[in-house]
Amino acid sequence: MPVESDTAPRSRDDPLWFTELYDRHAVDIHRYIAGRLGQEHADDLTADVFLVAYRKRADFDPARGTVRPWLFGIATKAVTRHRRSESRRLKALGRLNAERATDGPEDRVAARVAAQQAGPELARAIRGLARADRDVLFLTALAGLSYQEVAEALGVPSGTVGSRLNRAKREIRRVLGGVDPSKEN
Repeated sequence: MPVESDTAPRSRDDPLWFTELYDRHAVDIHRYIAGRLGQEHADDLTADVFLVAYRKRADFDPARGTVRPWLFGIATKAVTRHRRSESRRLKALGRLNAERATDGPEDRVAARVAAQQAGPELARAIRGLARADRDVLFLTALAGLSYQEVAEALGVPSGTVGSRLNRAKREIRRVLGGVDPSKEN
Protein backbone atom coordinates (compact mmCIF):
# COMPACT_ATOMS: atom_id res chain seq x y z
CA MET A 1 0.00 0.00 0.00
CA PRO A 2 1.92 3.14 -1.12
CA VAL A 3 2.19 6.18 1.07
CA GLU A 4 -0.07 8.58 -0.78
CA SER A 5 0.35 11.51 1.55
CA ASP A 6 2.57 12.22 4.50
CA THR A 7 -0.30 14.10 6.08
CA ALA A 8 -2.68 11.24 6.79
CA PRO A 9 -1.97 9.41 10.06
CA ARG A 10 -3.25 6.10 8.69
CA SER A 11 -0.53 4.28 10.61
CA ARG A 12 -2.76 4.20 13.68
CA ASP A 13 -4.59 1.35 12.03
CA ASP A 14 -2.09 0.31 9.35
CA PRO A 15 1.44 -0.55 10.53
CA LEU A 16 2.48 -1.21 6.92
CA TRP A 17 1.86 2.47 6.17
CA PHE A 18 4.24 3.40 8.98
CA THR A 19 6.84 1.01 7.56
CA GLU A 20 6.61 2.79 4.22
CA LEU A 21 6.86 6.13 6.00
CA TYR A 22 10.05 4.87 7.63
CA ASP A 23 11.40 3.74 4.28
CA ARG A 24 10.65 7.15 2.78
CA HIS A 25 12.23 9.31 5.52
CA ALA A 26 14.78 7.24 7.45
CA VAL A 27 17.74 8.06 5.19
CA ASP A 28 17.14 11.82 5.49
CA ILE A 29 16.64 11.63 9.26
CA HIS A 30 19.80 9.51 9.60
CA ARG A 31 21.82 11.96 7.47
CA TYR A 32 20.60 14.89 9.59
CA ILE A 33 21.48 13.19 12.88
CA ALA A 34 24.87 12.05 11.55
CA GLY A 35 25.59 15.61 10.50
CA ARG A 36 24.78 16.85 13.98
CA LEU A 37 26.33 14.11 16.13
CA GLY A 38 28.45 11.88 13.91
CA GLN A 39 27.85 8.45 12.39
CA GLU A 40 28.45 6.64 15.67
CA HIS A 41 25.15 7.94 17.11
CA ALA A 42 23.03 8.18 13.98
CA ASP A 43 21.77 4.59 13.81
CA ASP A 44 20.50 4.46 17.38
CA LEU A 45 18.99 7.93 17.36
CA THR A 46 17.29 7.37 14.00
CA ALA A 47 15.68 4.27 15.47
CA ASP A 48 14.67 6.32 18.53
CA VAL A 49 13.09 8.99 16.32
CA PHE A 50 10.88 6.45 14.57
CA LEU A 51 10.03 4.71 17.84
CA VAL A 52 8.85 8.02 19.28
CA ALA A 53 6.97 8.79 16.05
CA TYR A 54 5.27 5.40 16.14
CA ARG A 55 4.27 5.80 19.76
CA LYS A 56 3.00 9.35 19.16
CA ARG A 57 1.43 8.71 15.77
CA ALA A 58 -2.05 9.33 17.20
CA ASP A 59 -0.89 12.81 18.29
CA PHE A 60 0.15 13.83 14.77
CA ASP A 61 -2.13 16.61 13.51
CA PRO A 62 -2.27 16.73 9.69
CA ALA A 63 -3.77 20.22 9.92
CA ARG A 64 -0.34 21.45 11.10
CA GLY A 65 1.50 20.11 8.03
CA THR A 66 3.17 17.01 6.70
CA VAL A 67 4.90 14.19 8.54
CA ARG A 68 8.39 15.12 7.29
CA PRO A 69 8.86 18.25 9.42
CA TRP A 70 7.18 16.48 12.34
CA LEU A 71 9.84 13.76 12.09
CA PHE A 72 12.64 16.34 11.88
CA GLY A 73 11.20 18.03 14.96
CA ILE A 74 11.40 14.72 16.81
CA ALA A 75 14.96 14.26 15.50
CA THR A 76 16.01 17.72 16.67
CA LYS A 77 14.65 16.99 20.14
CA ALA A 78 16.47 13.64 20.14
CA VAL A 79 19.75 15.39 19.26
CA THR A 80 19.18 17.93 22.04
CA ARG A 81 18.40 15.19 24.59
CA HIS A 82 21.47 13.23 23.50
CA ARG A 83 23.75 16.25 23.82
CA ARG A 84 22.28 17.16 27.21
CA SER A 85 22.72 13.59 28.45
CA GLU A 86 26.26 13.43 27.15
CA SER A 87 27.07 16.79 28.69
CA ARG A 88 25.84 15.60 32.10
CA ARG A 89 27.87 12.42 31.74
CA LEU A 90 31.02 14.33 30.82
CA LYS A 91 30.54 16.73 33.73
CA ALA A 92 30.18 13.77 36.08
CA LEU A 93 33.35 12.22 34.67
CA GLY A 94 35.12 15.54 35.13
CA ARG A 95 34.11 15.63 38.78
CA LEU A 96 35.60 12.17 39.16
CA ASN A 97 38.90 13.46 37.71
CA ALA A 98 38.40 11.30 34.65
CA GLU A 99 39.82 12.43 31.33
CA ARG A 100 37.98 15.61 30.35
CA ALA A 101 36.50 16.11 26.91
CA THR A 102 36.06 19.74 25.91
CA ASP A 103 33.88 19.31 22.83
CA GLY A 104 30.68 17.35 22.26
CA PRO A 105 30.06 15.27 19.14
CA GLU A 106 28.26 18.10 17.36
CA ASP A 107 31.28 20.34 17.95
CA ARG A 108 33.62 17.69 16.56
CA VAL A 109 31.45 17.32 13.43
CA ALA A 110 31.35 21.08 12.96
CA ALA A 111 35.13 21.23 13.36
CA ARG A 112 35.69 18.49 10.75
CA VAL A 113 33.42 20.14 8.22
CA ALA A 114 35.03 23.51 8.80
CA ALA A 115 38.55 22.13 8.52
CA GLN A 116 37.71 20.59 5.16
CA GLN A 117 35.88 23.58 3.72
CA ALA A 118 36.42 26.94 5.35
CA GLY A 119 38.84 26.34 8.18
CA PRO A 120 38.63 26.42 11.96
CA GLU A 121 36.99 29.86 11.95
CA LEU A 122 33.77 28.38 10.59
CA ALA A 123 33.69 25.73 13.31
CA ARG A 124 34.16 28.43 15.95
CA ALA A 125 31.37 30.47 14.39
CA ILE A 126 28.96 27.51 14.39
CA ARG A 127 29.83 26.54 17.96
CA GLY A 128 29.22 30.15 19.01
CA LEU A 129 25.65 30.25 17.68
CA ALA A 130 22.71 30.13 20.05
CA ARG A 131 21.18 26.64 20.16
CA ALA A 132 17.95 27.79 18.44
CA ASP A 133 19.91 29.46 15.64
CA ARG A 134 22.13 26.39 15.23
CA ASP A 135 19.08 24.11 15.02
CA VAL A 136 17.58 26.25 12.23
CA LEU A 137 20.91 26.35 10.39
CA PHE A 138 21.33 22.57 10.56
CA LEU A 139 17.70 21.82 9.63
CA THR A 140 18.03 23.96 6.51
CA ALA A 141 21.63 23.05 5.59
CA LEU A 142 21.85 19.38 6.58
CA ALA A 143 18.24 18.27 6.31
CA GLY A 144 17.29 20.54 3.41
CA LEU A 145 14.03 21.60 5.03
CA SER A 146 12.16 24.68 3.82
CA TYR A 147 11.43 27.57 6.19
CA GLN A 148 7.88 26.27 6.61
CA GLU A 149 9.08 22.74 7.35
CA VAL A 150 11.61 24.03 9.89
CA ALA A 151 8.85 26.10 11.48
CA GLU A 152 6.67 22.98 11.75
CA ALA A 153 9.57 20.90 13.08
CA LEU A 154 10.43 23.38 15.82
CA GLY A 155 6.93 24.65 16.51
CA VAL A 156 7.76 28.29 15.74
CA PRO A 157 6.44 30.76 13.15
CA SER A 158 8.18 30.69 9.76
CA GLY A 159 9.20 34.33 10.28
CA THR A 160 11.12 33.22 13.36
CA VAL A 161 12.92 30.65 11.23
CA GLY A 162 13.96 33.38 8.79
CA SER A 163 15.15 35.62 11.62
CA ARG A 164 17.15 32.84 13.25
CA LEU A 165 18.73 31.79 9.96
CA ASN A 166 19.63 35.38 9.08
CA ARG A 167 21.11 35.89 12.55
CA ALA A 168 23.14 32.67 12.21
CA LYS A 169 24.47 33.68 8.78
CA ARG A 170 25.28 37.19 9.99
CA GLU A 171 27.19 35.82 12.98
CA ILE A 172 29.11 33.35 10.82
CA ARG A 173 30.04 36.14 8.38
CA ARG A 174 31.11 38.34 11.31
CA VAL A 175 33.38 35.63 12.74
CA LEU A 176 34.82 34.94 9.29
CA GLY A 177 35.61 38.61 8.78
CA GLY A 178 32.73 39.38 6.43
CA VAL A 179 33.35 36.35 4.17
CA ASP A 180 30.32 34.34 3.08
CA PRO A 181 31.50 30.69 3.17
CA SER A 182 28.67 29.59 0.88
CA LYS A 183 30.17 31.77 -1.89
CA GLU A 184 33.80 30.77 -1.38
CA ASN A 185 35.44 28.19 -3.63
